[in-house]
Amino acid sequence: MRGERVFKAHQAHRLEDPERKTWLPVTDVLRASAIHPGMRIADVGAGTGYFAIPMAHAIGPAGKVYAVDLQPEMLKLLRAKLETPDAPRNIELVQGDAGETSLPTASVDLVLIANVWHELDDREAALKESARILSPNGLLAVLDWRADMDSPPGPPANHRLTEAEVTQFLMQHDWTTKAPLHIGTYSYFLAAQPPMQTK
Repeated sequence: MRGERVFKAHQAHRLEDPERKTWLPVTDVLRASAIHPGMRIADVGAGTGYFAIPMAHAIGPAGKVYAVDLQPEMLKLLRAKLETPDAPRNIELVQGDAGETSLPTASVDLVLIANVWHELDDREAALKESARILSPNGLLAVLDWRADMDSPPGPPANHRLTEAEVTQFLMQHDWTTKAPLHIGTYSYFLAAQPPMQTK
């Protein structure tokens, strides 16, 4: 069940560990996601804004980040960060999850699902929702924990999915995938585009 796999809000302090910037460099994820000014991004499972805040700075005031999270406690922590003077003003907080974001159809250029894919019970719903909210030529980026690395940090080994398993799942649903990348010490990154929409 996802309930036992989901990262709990009471552990949010772990998301703020300064060491995290060493083993999961944000700049590498932004580069792999081809972030550029003016983009519209859905950060699904945004947590306390580890990616949402730097992405918002990178895309500039013409762009927008929808920080989507299932847990209101996480959104509350992120909202507090956004009240500081140097916080970006182009982040909108949205309570939702990967299978039901509530975002408009074709509203974003990038869906980032970071360290959440392994938690999902209904990955087909997440894939369908990503396809719905992506604009033409939009990209889904899945960042998750490598199964071949024995760590903490991260979830237990039996919760993890290999990049081959995720790639196979995407391809079975006719998504076009790019070769996976290893990012930082413990993570892999997969980018994919949905099948052509029929009119």
